[in-house]
Amino acid sequence: GVPHRGEAPERERPYGSEMDRPIQIAPSLLTADFARLGDEVATMEAAGADQIHWDVMDGCFVPNLTFGPDVVASTRAHTSLPFDVHLMVVDPDPMIGRWVEAGCGSVTVHVEACTHLHRTLGAIAELGARAGVALNPATPAGHIEHVLDVVDLVLVMSVNPGFGGQRYLASMEPKIAQIAELVARSGRDIEIAVDGGISAETIHSAWAAGAGTFVSGSALYRHPDGAATAIRELRDRCSERELIAL
Repeated sequence: GVPHRGEAPERERPYGSEMDRPIQIAPSLLTADFARLGDEVATMEAAGADQIHWDVMDGCFVPNLTFGPDVVASTRAHTSLPFDVHLMVVDPDPMIGRWVEAGCGSVTVHVEACTHLHRTLGAIAELGARAGVALNPATPAGHIEHVLDVVDLVLVMSVNPGFGGQRYLASMEPKIAQIAELVARSGRDIEIAVDGGISAETIHSAWAAGAGTFVSGSALYRHPDGAATAIRELRDRCSERELIAL
């Protein structure tokens, strides 16, 4: 219908979008205090987060170094939230088992880093973890079309990976919509996540394009009123209507 004064027209989420799946907020520990990671994951659970997102970087695939499996394992007892490890590494295969042993229920690898992507995703599933696949900004949606039979999670990078605090790339929204369409055609229950620059100002557009899980770092850790308020604001932005005020 005609929008009320002060509202923009409704934005239709694409068919096959994650409309029926509850919004998932996944704090990225990149912006956390590395000296107190156990406390940080506990704080995010208390603030209302749904899962913990570990950005693992090897200094080769991306120009930064972060966590190893022993560090992640050391925090496992501090929260009951699921762990998703996002492997921004050149050759993820040899260490997949270590990440599952560290308590990660989801293991996400990059299209660009895997020589035999289907085999790698299958190996993750065989270890009892959820298999995720990530795409860098320049990687087309079609690169995952033929692995959707073994995928539980698709992660769209809305920044170039390597550092926290980067500006959200709105140009990724058509890719999110394309992936939502591919997922719908697959007939499988696949989570669609977005990582990079997610804040109260950007989350609605990513949600409207078809995503249902949102990785956020700076917006949660640097909110003046704390993480619980930040998470609540992110959820509130994911609604049928987009207000002009946003």
